[in-house]
Amino acid sequence: MKAWDTGGRLGGLGLCWLAGVALQLQERSLLPIAEYAAALAAGALLLVFAGYRPKVWFAALLGLALVAFGATGWRATARLSEVLPAALEGRDLQLEGVVASLPQAGASGLRFRFQVERAESNGERVEVPPLLALGWYRGFHEDAAVVQPRNELRAGQRWRFTARLRRPHGNINPHGFDYELYLFELGVGASGYVRDAPSQRLDPAAGFFVERLRQTVRDAIEANVSDRRIAGVLAALAIGDQAAIDRADWDLFRNTGVAHLMSISGLHVTMFAWLAGLLVAWLWRRSTRACLCRPAPVAARWGGLLAAAGYALLSGWGVPAQRTVWMLATVTGLQALGFAWPLLLVLLAAAAVVTLLDPWALLQPGFWLSFGAVGLLMVSQPAPAQSKEAAQAGGIAGLASSFARTAKGGVRTQLIATLGLTPLTLVFFQQVSLVGLAANLLAIPLVTLVITPLALLGILATPLWALGAWVTQLMVNALGVLAGLPFAVWSVAAAPPWAQIAALLGSVLLIMPLPWRAKLLALPLVWPLLMPPVARPETGRFDLVALDVGQGTAVLVRTREHLLIYDAGPQYSRDSDAGQRVLLPVLRGRGENKIDLLMLSHRDIDHVGGARALLAALPVHQLSSSLEPGHPLVEAARSHSRCEAGQSWLWDGVRFEVLHPRRADYDRQLRPNAMSCVLRISSASGSVLLTGDIEREQELALVANYAESLRSDVLVAPHHGSRTSSTAEFLDTVQAKFAVFQAGYRNRFGHPVPEVVDRYVQRGIVAIQSPQCGAWSWPQGSAHSGICQRDISQRYWRHGAVPEVHEALRR
Repeated sequence: MKAWDTGGRLGGLGLCWLAGVALQLQERSLLPIAEYAAALAAGALLLVFAGYRPKVWFAALLGLALVAFGATGWRATARLSEVLPAALEGRDLQLEGVVASLPQAGASGLRFRFQVERAESNGERVEVPPLLALGWYRGFHEDAAVVQPRNELRAGQRWRFTARLRRPHGNINPHGFDYELYLFELGVGASGYVRDAPSQRLDPAAGFFVERLRQTVRDAIEANVSDRRIAGVLAALAIGDQAAIDRADWDLFRNTGVAHLMSISGLHVTMFAWLAGLLVAWLWRRSTRACLCRPAPVAARWGGLLAAAGYALLSGWGVPAQRTVWMLATVTGLQALGFAWPLLLVLLAAAAVVTLLDPWALLQPGFWLSFGAVGLLMVSQPAPAQSKEAAQAGGIAGLASSFARTAKGGVRTQLIATLGLTPLTLVFFQQVSLVGLAANLLAIPLVTLVITPLALLGILATPLWALGAWVTQLMVNALGVLAGLPFAVWSVAAAPPWAQIAALLGSVLLIMPLPWRAKLLALPLVWPLLMPPVARPETGRFDLVALDVGQGTAVLVRTREHLLIYDAGPQYSRDSDAGQRVLLPVLRGRGENKIDLLMLSHRDIDHVGGARALLAALPVHQLSSSLEPGHPLVEAARSHSRCEAGQSWLWDGVRFEVLHPRRADYDRQLRPNAMSCVLRISSASGSVLLTGDIEREQELALVANYAESLRSDVLVAPHHGSRTSSTAEFLDTVQAKFAVFQAGYRNRFGHPVPEVVDRYVQRGIVAIQSPQCGAWSWPQGSAHSGICQRDISQRYWRHGAVPEVHEALRR
């Protein structure tokens, strides 16, 4: 009873710490720093009081929660105070510092983190954030430099070059990746790109030993493995360089449910610690003096822990690796002190330590998936049962029995992990692999026991990398067969919070060692997550979402039974586009499994860049565009038709009309902008005008041809708000209530141009700009001003909350 009481109190303290951290992470803006200091002081006083009055243990719970809240807020304030001052955005700065991460090579150049030692502007010293995320681009990229990226750029080197910086900013869309949180967690205070001024490599920098070692290993793998895709997988397993894995391979690993194996997971670290512990124990027993000093098992535990920590550092210190190292450290430390805590309490202690060092890890899917996997295996563990005969069996029979038990345990473990983590996977990603169980039964032993050891041993004997590459290729081929099966991936819409919580409780109930009749209770709990209710507009209404895709256009229009996508956003680089990064996650979260009509206004890459990803991932029943015959997207489509003025159709009581271009325009060899498909959508509840990149001539033609019928509640501003569009005559005819400017943050074109925005404002039109709004939703043609994604999901690390940090510091 006493042990249970102690365990319960320790568990309560751990949960209160996590609750305090989680509460602070929900803040939309930071409090004055004095309030965080007060929370820290009050929490410390309560802990001291609880120390003198142990019976009043709830004071310790509240005190630790206050300490967690105050400490996290204090750190957040300090970190955001290092964000780049707005006055330095877009200026040429001369930077001197050290390449602080492995440079990631892509088709458009290099990306890397840079630790600044000195920064100047026009010869004067300026203060910039200590850590930057930089790109050195070429060719296709919009921030490409004339000076080509230097191939000799390596981690740990000191460089001097000219760069332009901007404050951390990312696209904000429903169900999208939070790039601003990613930069914030890394401590990156600005992003930017190398400019055209000459660069210079300086004398070597001191320190950065781990990054230098990782760079050396990656270079060696690339030099010894000819297939760059397979080399990327080996680099990911050896040194945690996940960016080295090709995008197509990541899609394969996600669709087969083995993506968790391609990062340095707890399984890899534990395996490494176990092997290192066996080696240390074997060597320790060779020395009588060593055994007299410390028992071999104790030396093995500490040796395995040190090896695990070293491997985790070499792999980039990801959350799964951190969790495993801290759990191993907790177990080893408790054993050294003579304590024997329950495993779930050890896991909770490891979670508290991880969030102490990195509070924002609590917001990462990897944190919950890694801790959830271990926790599920713990609560599902049945009582050990082994027959006396099996225990005493020897020879071949004993070996076979041992192998059978191991295989059965492996299948059981994977089955529990697959079933138990399915709800959590659906919560975070809205999709799950239906071939994941079979894929993991194949991949886990190969990756853990063969490929990863070969990737690490190749550091000592490079020929082993060739063997590792061969095994990896076999595994990739087998996974490709599984991924090609019908219904390999199951996607569902994002479920409401209550359904997510119920499903997580149901997954725990399902894998616990309970009678099957009790486990059947899990089905009604999990069902709302597996088949969530999907909201659709009523007949005669429509929903519109203008996505935040940067410098480009992408608009979703949903009626009761149909989905139209107008433009597919930009291609960011040769290996990244808005279709894959923005549209597909949004569509999955909304429960969309087909596209009835994909309309591409014209051929410019900021409008069609994401179309290939959409055509490859979802059934697109019809493609409509002004693209020329023979265009790759036309060839890839199931069915294609030209958009022409006069086309119209009715979907679920909502009318769609194409207003431009005219049939004769296709024979005039006009510029792509002039050929933009213009679409008007109208219903009894509202209307929208989608204009592509039309310019003055096309606007005046529309005014002349359609006059009053152009009037619309919402106007997606022509050509992103450029000087060549949005004429006074056009705006006076449309008489929009709201205008949406889809443009990139601090884009090189200056869109939307301030004088153009003023033209809208002077007419009483609400100007909505995607860099400040994020995705803009206009549900069911409502009369209100719509919903900005940044407003409903604002957090203090996101762009727009940063100025409040400096105000908090001043207070």
